[in-house]
Amino acid sequence: MNNKIKIYIAFLVLVFVLILVADYNRPKPVDWNPTYSVNDKIPFGLYVLDHEIDGILKNQKVERLSTVTPYEFLNPKYDSNPILENYTTKGTLLNISEFASIDEASMKEIFYFVSHGNNAFLSMKTFPQSLLDSLKLDFRTDFKYTQNSSVWLANKKIGNEKYDFIEGMGDYYFSRIDTLNTTVLGYQRNEIQSNRINFIKVPYVNGYFYLHIQPAVFSNFHLLKANHHQYAEKVLSYLPKETIYWYMKPINGEGISDSPLRYILSQEALKWAWYLSLIGIVIFILFNAKRKQRVVPIIKPLANLTVDFTKTIGNLYYQEGDYNSIMDKKIIYFLEKIRNEYLIDTSKLDKEFVTKLHLKSGKNPSDIEDVIQLIINHRKSYHDSVESDLIELNNAIEKFLN
Repeated sequence: MNNKIKIYIAFLVLVFVLILVADYNRPKPVDWNPTYSVNDKIPFGLYVLDHEIDGILKNQKVERLSTVTPYEFLNPKYDSNPILENYTTKGTLLNISEFASIDEASMKEIFYFVSHGNNAFLSMKTFPQSLLDSLKLDFRTDFKYTQNSSVWLANKKIGNEKYDFIEGMGDYYFSRIDTLNTTVLGYQRNEIQSNRINFIKVPYVNGYFYLHIQPAVFSNFHLLKANHHQYAEKVLSYLPKETIYWYMKPINGEGISDSPLRYILSQEALKWAWYLSLIGIVIFILFNAKRKQRVVPIIKPLANLTVDFTKTIGNLYYQEGDYNSIMDKKIIYFLEKIRNEYLIDTSKLDKEFVTKLHLKSGKNPSDIEDVIQLIINHRKSYHDSVESDLIELNNAIEKFLN
């Protein structure tokens, strides 16, 4: 290797090292993905809220639902006893997400939960259609407006201060509400728009839905920016002083297994029953493998040599030209078959015999007469039979038998 090649290699290694150093020291780009996950420290995660919610909701118990859906949590707590017919727990279900992330079964269970005197606080940019239809609501968004959004609460006793939000907001608002039953709790607007509703309270049977349409105000970014945390605290202050059940499922489904065994593994009794079943199957397979019977060898049945022997003897007679002996043996075999199958005496081969054989066998009388006549002729014959006699007798017998 000459010096010129060494210089080129050293230069390439130096460039490669400089690229690695520059890439290592380069600041990582900010992830603006709105996950609304309590495990994310990115701008639109809920890490800060998860650590500060106990201080925000003072004297209120917060129970986090991170591994079950609302249906899986609430359904077992309903007592169907005719005397009670109510939930054994009381409180408010809380969910904060970018878009509607609650499955249909859970949404039905939440309706039932609220109808029994409980509450639900949902903060998201779009709501399940079943919720909008049931509460006579609708929402809209205007993508053409990008100006700052000012948000404030309707109750001036809490404070009439307006807070300016930009990042992650979006121009979502309630465009239709049931004015007879719905209480407006908050508004938003920008430099062009008029006041628009973004926070409402809707009664449902014996409970209430609190619907907030700007979940970004609870994100890490805004809770740590200026005085924005004050607005989030004021919004959450509307929640009744009861236990908060925080459904923490983020957009990407983190913390919730999609396995078909999710419910079984979430219940202690079912989980151990499943494990014991698996252990029993493994033990059965192990013991069965040891006790399995060996392969039984296939034993070929003994060959029937009688037919072969008969064929051999017949060929010997035929080759010797002893047609009389062959015809005698065919007649003996034929009459023996008649006696065994039809139970007819064959000592006298007369018309009465022919009639009995016809009635029992159902064969053609002419075929029977031909066979019997050939047998009689052979027995009365005083000369040696020839091959044609043997063939004629054989054909007659075969015609009768077949």
